[in-house]
Amino acid sequence: MKITFFSSKPYDKDSFNKQNEKFGFELEYYETHLGPHIINAIENTEAVCVFVNDKVDAQVIESLAKKGVKVIALRCAGFNNVDLHAAKASELKVCRVPAYSPEAVAEHAVAMLLTLNRKIHKAYNRVREQNFSLNGLLGFDVYKKTVGVIGTGNIGRAFCKIMLGFGSEVIAYDVAANKELAALGVEFRSMEEIFKHSDIISLHCPLNDQTKHIINSTSIPSMKKGVMLINTSRGGLIDTKAVIDALKSKQIGYLGIDVYEQEEELFFRDLSTNIIEDDTIQRLMSFPNVLVTAHQAFFTTEALQQIAEVSLNNIKMLMEGKKLDNIAAQLA
Repeated sequence: MKITFFSSKPYDKDSFNKQNEKFGFELEYYETHLGPHIINAIENTEAVCVFVNDKVDAQVIESLAKKGVKVIALRCAGFNNVDLHAAKASELKVCRVPAYSPEAVAEHAVAMLLTLNRKIHKAYNRVREQNFSLNGLLGFDVYKKTVGVIGTGNIGRAFCKIMLGFGSEVIAYDVAANKELAALGVEFRSMEEIFKHSDIISLHCPLNDQTKHIINSTSIPSMKKGVMLINTSRGGLIDTKAVIDALKSKQIGYLGIDVYEQEEELFFRDLSTNIIEDDTIQRLMSFPNVLVTAHQAFFTTEALQQIAEVSLNNIKMLMEGKKLDNIAAQLA
């Protein structure tokens, strides 16, 4: 059985080749994203494996079905880049990896929080230039600060537990309160209360019609002046223009993003010798209180191993007609 990979990088090949030793699939890798331009290259493939920035729309799905593809396997948790209704109509199964080392993403969110607060990135560069002054590096105690968490799935839960360890007051919003977190001291409140009371807000919810641009020109003014905002979930949760305006007015005091709404044109690529035409990301990176990483939060040895193992097992079970809990199409 053959699986064709898109948006694949050397680390994808390493992790999938290693895990494939116990599955025995034929693996084919393309560095390019999945789209109409590459469909004709797909031959004798039962499954395609895609990542966060592959656009698997109705046109692509129809072409995949005609090529005999049976499974679309996402090697990520989110599936907002796949037209699930089109997949269902074409009888293609869509599976995902709902939980791969949630601690990896949660820990990266905390790393961004601490880096912004204590200005570690600035201190590193300053000391390398033999500048040992502390001027401009003042931070604040995270201890006893109010940390608001939007979304308490696997990653949100891991983040809450870490922040409780810092001695922070953790408040959270989700469609249903998590009893385990509540027992640990997390207080579940409305979204409006999260915005109003939090010193730090971290986003850990999926991107859908209800969550798109939840950080916008209406919600931002209701936040504390100088709030810290961290997003390691999906770029579309944030209205970037509204955030830039809030950075300029100092309503948002710190911004850490590992995701960006237009990241498919930038992230996972070396553009160091290119002229970046995206003025929005350039404006964001011009702020001294903004930290951008390129969708790196998931990137740990443990996470890559889990992604490869779960993805290959998902495909195996679906092709064998077995029941699978990781089917995304059932949510259509």
